[in-house]
Amino acid sequence: MAEDAAAPAPTPSASPAAGQARGARGRDAGRQSGAAQPSPSPTAAGMPRSQPTRIKIPRIGVDAPTAPLGLDRNQQIAVPPPQQSNTAGWYKLGPSPGEAGTAVVVGHVDSRATGRAVFFRLGALKRGDSIEVLRKDGRTARFTVDGVARYPKNKFPSALVYGHTGKAQLRLITCGGGYDKAARSYKDNVVVFASLAAGRVA
Repeated sequence: MAEDAAAPAPTPSASPAAGQARGARGRDAGRQSGAAQPSPSPTAAGMPRSQPTRIKIPRIGVDAPTAPLGLDRNQQIAVPPPQQSNTAGWYKLGPSPGEAGTAVVVGHVDSRATGRAVFFRLGALKRGDSIEVLRKDGRTARFTVDGVARYPKNKFPSALVYGHTGKAQLRLITCGGGYDKAARSYKDNVVVFASLAAGRVA
């Protein structure tokens, strides 16, 4: 996202699955593939609730602080302010990363002030890649990517993305697709689906 909202607020319903995606650049990150619906990785039991403090994604060079965020005035998930384009935002009204349920972390794809932002290369992630979320309790929740997809913002599948499976899941969300100059917004959302890696909770 540039400076617009990430996605609608969670409305848990169906269990999530993810389509494969491709792309290494933020605004071109990934096209949803209806052919592949990867199964979630084996998940460890959920961890106690604890605020995330940092997120690390080795494949795309992310090592960034996180900040708790709620909803904006349009009742969409808020995003970090533009001057904090290299900070990821945790949706604090949902589960924390590692906790049983679907935790959501959002971030800008770019910024008018800084250019590339924290999730610029999010669409380059692939199934099996690792994501680490450091937490305030001193523990690290380690996730494995199940898949990546891109959805039009006006047809965002909330139930698919936010659905509660009873396991510890993580969703990373940013903007992607074409840029609408009139609306000053990207047309799509890039979503990474990930599961807590069994045996990899520190």
